[in-house]
Amino acid sequence: MYYKEDSIIYHNGTYMHPEKASGNMYSQALHYGNGVFEGIRAYKTKFGAKIFKAEAHYKRLQYGAEVMGIPFNHSIEELVDITYKLLEKNNLQDAYIRPIITTGANMSLLTSEESFLTIQCWEWGKYMGDKLLKVKTSRFQRPNPKSCFVEAKVTGHYTNSILSTNEAKNAGYDEALLLDMNGNVAECSGANVFMEKDGKLYTPKRGHIMAGITRDTILEICKEEGFSVEEKHFTLDELKQADSAFFTGTAAEVVGLESLDAYKFPLSWEASLGYKLMKLYKQEVLCERSKKLSEAI
Repeated sequence: MYYKEDSIIYHNGTYMHPEKASGNMYSQALHYGNGVFEGIRAYKTKFGAKIFKAEAHYKRLQYGAEVMGIPFNHSIEELVDITYKLLEKNNLQDAYIRPIITTGANMSLLTSEESFLTIQCWEWGKYMGDKLLKVKTSRFQRPNPKSCFVEAKVTGHYTNSILSTNEAKNAGYDEALLLDMNGNVAECSGANVFMEKDGKLYTPKRGHIMAGITRDTILEICKEEGFSVEEKHFTLDELKQADSAFFTGTAAEVVGLESLDAYKFPLSWEASLGYKLMKLYKQEVLCERSKKLSEAI
């Protein structure tokens, strides 16, 4: 589903078909999960293909490489240029883009001095779909920020997301919600969370979460549109008293929640701030939103 006969990826300086790429069986990324990646989207706009916040994504990739001690051998500008060329070679405008930096052969626990860049792209709809989600509180916690760099997209960290997603899906839910080490709401398996209560939005503070680029965009839109929003710690019990809630992420975009465990959010999705923000976010990525207070949607 990710590539076809004529698909092209960028791999170690060369554009090639995915099946022609190869890797080292002694790579630290394979054995220890020491690699970093990004999830980026491009959209078909009136100006042609537009990679949304490409520089921010590649700066986060650079940050991840730096904190993990992985060599980062490209400038941000070079990576953006490579990615636009890759979209063109694949004849794609609406696309999901996955850059990943893997590490060289090294069976010690000191970071390899080699790194390799691969960038892939494919057509991919909203990761969590368009319907409202039934969410389960996971028994797995978001990793302790004193155990790793939680704001870096390190490949090995995502075993946590796989465990929580498997648990939720096997129990008949659509998604998992993870708490942090203090019992506060953190995020879902692969996206940030917002809740609405009495006309105001709340989202967990940075520190125990992935500081998502979509989350930042939603905060920017709230400021521009005059929506009241606060970054703060809140508990599961507080979330289960909210009027509505939604997740945000590059792959998921903005998606509403129907329920959390046995709690059903009472506010109609279409009447919520999340629904308005879902529409405004789509306008933003398609370069169709005016940078001024808009009329109510």
